[in-house]
Order: sequence, then C-alpha cells, then structure tokens
Amino acid sequence: MVEAPNPFSPSFGTSPPLLVGRDEQLTVFIEALEEGVGAPGRATLYTGQRGSGKTVLLNALEDIARRQGWHVLSVTARPGVAHQLARTLIPQEMRDHHPEQARTSHVTGFQGTAAGFGGGISRTGEDRFPVEPSLRHALTALAAAAAQREAGVLISLDEISSNAAGDLQELCQDVQHVGFREGLPVMFTAAGLEPSVQQLLADVPGVTFLRRAERAHLGPVGDADVTRALAEPIAHFDKSIEPEALDRMVTGTQGYPFMIQLVGREVWRAARGQETITARHADLGVDRANRRIGQLVHQPALMELSPTDKSFLAQMALDDGPSSIAVIAQRMGVNSNYASQYRLRLIQAEIIHEAGRGQVDFSLPQMREYLREHATHDALRPPGGSSPSSSHLTEPQDRTSRPSRQERRRPPGSTSSGPAGPRR
Repeated sequence: MVEAPNPFSPSFGTSPPLLVGRDEQLTVFIEALEEGVGAPGRATLYTGQRGSGKTVLLNALEDIARRQGWHVLSVTARPGVAHQLARTLIPQEMRDHHPEQARTSHVTGFQGTAAGFGGGISRTGEDRFPVEPSLRHALTALAAAAAQREAGVLISLDEISSNAAGDLQELCQDVQHVGFREGLPVMFTAAGLEPSVQQLLADVPGVTFLRRAERAHLGPVGDADVTRALAEPIAHFDKSIEPEALDRMVTGTQGYPFMIQLVGREVWRAARGQETITARHADLGVDRANRRIGQLVHQPALMELSPTDKSFLAQMALDDGPSSIAVIAQRMGVNSNYASQYRLRLIQAEIIHEAGRGQVDFSLPQMREYLREHATHDALRPPGGSSPSSSHLTEPQDRTSRPSRQERRRPPGSTSSGPAGPRR
C-alpha cells in the first residue's frame, strides 16, 4: 500500500487542510467586502495567543479577496514596511494589473530650425513641481484603478507591534484618508499577539485608526469543529479512525488551533502503514505532540516574560489544578496585592485565565507539565527536597511592596527590550 502524504501541517502561518472555528470572522469579512465603504469590518484587528491561528485567518481572508478580484498587499509589520508598500508592492501591482496607468509620457523637448525644418534649436521642458512618491499617493492610484474594475485593495498586516511604530503611524493615517475619507475601496486587516497590540495602542500616538477598528479575538475551537478538522482530512486520504481514537485526539488538542495540526500530524505518523487509526495510535501521537509543543510554543512565550512573571508561573506549576492567588503569594513571599499585579499581567498575556474566585489556571495546553520539567531547580524546590509536585515552597525574603515602576509600565508578556519571538 502506498502511504498517503500526511495531511496535517503544524507550521506557524501555514494554512491547515480545513479551517474551522472561524466562520463568524469569515462571514463579517465577506459582508464588508460586498457592502462597500462604510460597512463594519472594513478595518479589523485580530488578536490571540501564539498558535491561535491569526496568520492562518489572514491567509483565508486574503484568498477570499483575491477571488473577488481585489489587490492583496500582504506584509509583516516591521520597520520599513511603509516604504516597502509605497516603493515596491503597490508599483508592482500597478505594473502587473494596470499598465496603462503605471506609465506616463510627456514631451521633454523640441528640435527644429527658425524656418521650420531641419536641425536647429532644442528646447527641453522641466517639471518645476515634481511629485514625490508617497504611500498615500501610491495607494490612492491603485485603489482608484481598482475601483474602475469594481474591485479594491486589501492591506493585510501580520505581527503588528510597536517595533514598527513609525511605519504604522503613516500606514494607519494613509489608509484612513484614502479608504474612509476619500471613500475609495480599501480594506485593512491586521493581527498580533494581545500584549503587543495593547502596548501599541497604549503607547504609540497617531494610530487612532487602529483603536477605532473592529476587534476580533481568536480563542479556542469547540469540540465539534475540532472533530471535523481531524476527521475530514483523515477520511480524504482513505484512512479510517476508531471513534475512541478520534475522541482522544480531540481531547488532546484542548481546542488549541496549533495543537489540532500537531496532534493530527503525530497521530498520522504513529499509524504509518496502517489503514485504521486506533486508540493506541492516538495515545502515542498525543504524547508526542505534548512533548513538541513545549519547544514550539511554550519556550518562545516564556522568553517574553519578566523573571517575576516566570516565578509566578513556577508556583502555579506545583498545583495539579487551578491555583489560589493567596497560596501563590505565600509561596512567593509577597502580599496578595503584589501577586495580583502579576496575575493581571499574565491574564492579559493569555498565559493564564481566571478559574473561579481567587483562582487561576494555565491557558496554554501542557504549560504546567512543561514548567515542571524545565523550570529552574531552585524555583520549584519544595521544603526538604521532595518532589516538585509538593504544594508548598520555602518562603523567600518577604516582599510587600508593589511591582517596580519599570515593571508596572512594562506591558504583559514583554521584556524591557520589547516584544520578541518567532512568528506564530
């Protein structure tokens, strides 16, 4: 039997074989595309934790726009992106799709004689007021040309953060002017990690356009959608799967979009050469996926946190379920108000979530297990040197002060050097 290719793709930004759980976002975008200027959704900002499918959603929206004949300018938000759009991407779109408007010609001189024939005096015209190319000028030209064909321009911006503050200021102001004040067909979609977006909106002036944009948060996917995302690609390649195996795969993903692809790929590998995926294959694949997600997701997420953020998480990892804020404060040797500051930071960073009155739990799948395995020995060492699963720690020197001014100003999930880490 020739083995079919593995249909699952756990690579950040790579579109899965079946996009699930994002029907509402797709519907709003299609409606905005069809209804024209002024429709809700013409400018939308998507947020979510790493691996929540932000880039995948942008890919899907771009595909929809292309099928409608729209120009799609897909870029990553980094310093120089405004120049890239104005000097490279938009001119290329004009040359490829509107060549008649991409070139201009004019008389620069005249040669002749006083008698009207033969060689003679040469006169050359010079533009005394040349137009310097700018993003607004280029975008206006492309949008106007697209409008003649009943299409438009979609600007799709991934990984937005304050690292490209100057470019985002220029881009936001020009998109607002061209697409909303002048009424030309321009749509804008952007995506980023919640902490990066919050820092951008709070600290960078001149991005009012982003603050007024529609907001959509990408959370976990429901079990019914996860079942479809796993079962349909498997069936498409003529494998069968036991109901118990499918249930274990669904449970193993915890509704986390990236984990859907990772579990799918590892279970498929475990069942290589077999016509049916069994519960044993599912258990093997889920176990492999749990080990890999630490390197792919948890390690980059933790790199962006402050030392005290990490200490807070290390204390949470001692518990087998939701953690009490009061107990965490006791373990850290701080008062509850101090611990609550870090609780809020980590909730905003989508590393943890509220799990009842005065309790929190991990949001990322397998984060507890990863911390137990990789956190520093000192951070997880309980009294007497017993196993890290103990619920108590030796109390460090008491700290009752609030976080430092620098820590209070620092956005959740970021370091003093700013947001970092690979693309989702």
